[in-house]
Amino acid sequence: MAKLPLSIQAIETSCCVTVPPRKKQTLYSTWIWILTFLIYCSYHMSRKPISVVKNVLYQNCTLVNETINGTYWCDWKPFDNENAPTLLSTVDSSFLFTYAFVMFFSGFVAERMDLRLFLSGGMVLSGVFASMFGLGYFFEIHTLWYYILVQVLCGVVQTTGWPGVVTCLGNWIGKGRRGLIMGIWNSHTSVGNILGTVIPAAFVSYNWGLSFIVPGLIIASVGVLVFFFMVPEPTLVGLPNPNKKELEGASLPHRRRRQLLRDFADTSDEESASLMSHEQEVCYDDKTKEACAEAQGNKEEKAIGFLQALAIPGVVEFSFCLFFAKLVSYTFLYWLPNYILNKTSYSAEESANLSTFYDVGGIIGGILAGLVSDFSGMSASTCAVMLIAAIPMMFVYQVFCTVSLGINIFLLVLVGILVNGPYALITTAVSADLGTHQSLKGNAKALATVSAVIDGTGSIGAALGPQIAGPISIYGWEYVFDMLMAADLLALLLLTRLVMRDIQGWLSRRRVGYNVSI
Repeated sequence: MAKLPLSIQAIETSCCVTVPPRKKQTLYSTWIWILTFLIYCSYHMSRKPISVVKNVLYQNCTLVNETINGTYWCDWKPFDNENAPTLLSTVDSSFLFTYAFVMFFSGFVAERMDLRLFLSGGMVLSGVFASMFGLGYFFEIHTLWYYILVQVLCGVVQTTGWPGVVTCLGNWIGKGRRGLIMGIWNSHTSVGNILGTVIPAAFVSYNWGLSFIVPGLIIASVGVLVFFFMVPEPTLVGLPNPNKKELEGASLPHRRRRQLLRDFADTSDEESASLMSHEQEVCYDDKTKEACAEAQGNKEEKAIGFLQALAIPGVVEFSFCLFFAKLVSYTFLYWLPNYILNKTSYSAEESANLSTFYDVGGIIGGILAGLVSDFSGMSASTCAVMLIAAIPMMFVYQVFCTVSLGINIFLLVLVGILVNGPYALITTAVSADLGTHQSLKGNAKALATVSAVIDGTGSIGAALGPQIAGPISIYGWEYVFDMLMAADLLALLLLTRLVMRDIQGWLSRRRVGYNVSI
């Protein structure tokens, strides 16, 4: 059972006693939005340094001008021979495959324990294991299995992040403008990637151990903040859960629901608190009050299982679409700095910094996808259009990225918009909508499981992409881009049924609107 931390209890008793319910709801939901943004930003920041550091773990000796003890030094054993790209892909994938596998179980755990403890514990441990990778530099550890083991441990504890933050934010934000709100919120991924590139890049040229230790200390610090100041559910501070309210309200007769909303709008803040409380108790059918209360509120909700999550309409299609969308996104995430280093004359630090423009595009893409989805009500179609545009854009970037710095930046932003837009929309608003689907009949104990199933499936693709890209890049980067374009095409094909459903729904709404106007 979730409990309030003592710090929030102190705030409740000293500051929130006289605060009107609506204002209190706004203050808390805004704080949770900010806090969950910081949480997942730090998760991504702590997993990004490997993409920067791999440029100095394995590099051409002729590019290094300084000498150590009279001999050239440029590589870090065991990444010091021609199969280094394969070994580095193995290190990447040891994290990603572990993350993908454990994610399916993480959602089940998140539904059954205090999200505050779940997240804060995972963040502190993430900081510890990220720092352990950096300690390999200081202790001169050259054993491949050490780095694989550390990445496996990181993969386990990092699974606490996504189901935790999506569930927490979903508990506070209803469906109204969820696409836009979560689209803006999902920029935490790209902001985290940027910080996870810029901070390690500041140390990578002379002490790559700090490239891991500094982000590790930051995520552990945010974990401490979560422990003292997170409120995972509105009911803990006497506020209604907007998802449960919406789902229960949807089952009411239309006239009664409209009257209830009108009454709520006409009340003062004090009266609205009473009305919200009354709404949770009153039953609008012929049952007695006691029987209705038992049916609606007193019965304890049970977390759903894996098969129940798969039975929700749209979960399977979006999960497998995310498999391929995330394969593309994470291949860029882990290999883009190395691609730029090999294709241009920029240094390791300059290549890492230039790659952040891809993440700038990711921020724009997530917001744009959420805005269009909210406006159109067609999430699958929004993803499909962006996937269609991303395929030729990746080809254009491959051909023209070496022309000039300005063109490289411009194309990186465009690729980031189109590649990350569908990925961002599916993992946020779509997951939250499916986790509060009407087929669940108001059960609020499904969000973490559904988001974990969708993101877990996508994470398998995220693990495969970088693993395949490393060995393929030895034969030529054009083959890597062919793989990415093919993956986007498969993601598009998997959405065919949902896109047709979107179009049919749009045509139906148009016909209804036309008949009403007549």
